[in-house]
This record gives sequence, C-alpha cells and structure tokens, in this order.
Amino acid sequence: MERVLVIGLDPAKIEGYDPEPVQEAIARGRARFDDHGIEADYCLVALDDDPEATIVEALTRDDYACVVIGGGIRKHEPLLGFFEKVVNLVRRHAPGAAIAFNDNPDDCADAALRWLR
Repeated sequence: MERVLVIGLDPAKIEGYDPEPVQEAIARGRARFDDHGIEADYCLVALDDDPEATIVEALTRDDYACVVIGGGIRKHEPLLGFFEKVVNLVRRHAPGAAIAFNDNPDDCADAALRWLR
C-alpha cells in the first residue's frame, strides 16, 4: 500500500491563533485518506522547535510514495525560506516520493491522489 506524509504547521503552536478550525479540517482530511484506503502520516511542526530535524525524522521513518506540503508553510510569504528548506529536505531524504501541494487541510488526499494513481 502506498503511504503519504503530510508536512504542515502545528496549528496548536501558532501564537495568537485559534487552532480549532484547522484541527477540525485536519481531522476531515485524515478521514478522506481513510476513505481512499491510503495510509497517511502527519508531521505537524512548530517553527521554534527545530522543525527541520522533526521533518527529517518523519521523512526517514517510512518509505513514502508522496509527500504533501501544506499551505501554511507554502502560502505565508515570510516562510518562503522555510518552504524551500522543506522541499529540499524531501528531495534529499525521500527522493523517490512525489511532492504535492494542498490548498487546505481538507484536500490533502486530493493532492496526493494526483500523484498516486
């Protein structure tokens, strides 16, 4: 079975931010993976907790067919440098994995499916 890793920001660790709506969307997104019979792992990082090490650990934990990089990392202009690091970490530590981008936490499975089947 193909396995997917979703990398995103941990909404519970963003200061001054109500994480509940995003956590609910992440739960719906996880359920969509289940609906498609896809094994999915999530790596949600906090920017002040050595996120690169956390991502490398997640990338090397299993053999992933696809890595989805979340919009929270990708869309926020001040995180452009971090986004580049994430892409290059995926290339280095999961070179056989397709890289996909979601629009929101609900559609992670759709992003992965563009590359899995």
